[in-house]
Amino acid sequence: MSARRVALVTGSNKGIGLAVVRSLCKQFDGDVFLTARDVGRGQAAVEGLKGEGLSALFHQLDINDPASVRTARDFFRTQYGGVDVLINNAGIAFKMADTTPFGTQAEVTLKTNFFATRDMCNEFLPIIKSGGRVVNVSSGMGSIALGRCSSELQARFRSNNITEEELVGLMESFVKKAQEGVHNQSGWPDTAYGVSKTGLTTLTRIQARKLTAERPGDGILCNACCPGWVRTDMAGPNATKSPDEGAITLVYLALLPPGAKEPHGQFVSEKKVQPW
Repeated sequence: MSARRVALVTGSNKGIGLAVVRSLCKQFDGDVFLTARDVGRGQAAVEGLKGEGLSALFHQLDINDPASVRTARDFFRTQYGGVDVLINNAGIAFKMADTTPFGTQAEVTLKTNFFATRDMCNEFLPIIKSGGRVVNVSSGMGSIALGRCSSELQARFRSNNITEEELVGLMESFVKKAQEGVHNQSGWPDTAYGVSKTGLTTLTRIQARKLTAERPGDGILCNACCPGWVRTDMAGPNATKSPDEGAITLVYLALLPPGAKEPHGQFVSEKKVQPW
């Protein structure tokens, strides 16, 4: 087993994820793993970085495939004794002009952005090493969606005692109501992507609470963040930031210095804690 430190970035063969790997290769003292669903694309991205004089490693990882997640978990546990930095970046979004029915968009978007990311966390959080850093890539759209929810829903999402089970129930309820076409009447907004990120930021708050309660001496920091509006396949060519600029807050949270106590369980944008 290697005593080296190790960082892992999900969905990192392109866009913000690739920019995060690039930045970590320059700043992180340890091995940096680029992961992707598609082995060919992932290895091509690693080769591209090599052309920039940067050395990343590759591991196949599809967060929607539980077997793939467990295989990766076992690899990192066996080879490194766990993970020092986990950046949950993998995510999807439908384009604004997409005509896919809203109920389908809700199901597909939450499947990856919330449920698969949660599964990933449930497998990997137990192997985060002491002093580890967990960064869940959320979005300012999650805050906007939260503001468009009914006051009852807002109160639950902001609650300091909401459980993971309750949150899962809320996310399942949104998908069901969206499929039935009654999500507005039930207090939900018209953004599947936004709701998926409301869920992810709330999940991060729950995870941080749990880490503090169950592993108080381990100094693990877990935060959600917004990269900003970034020129990627997902956000399109008109966005204001380059991927490297979008990576800045993610990398800042991943490299919070040893012994830091905060931020923890927060939603961070432009390296600043935002109100939730």
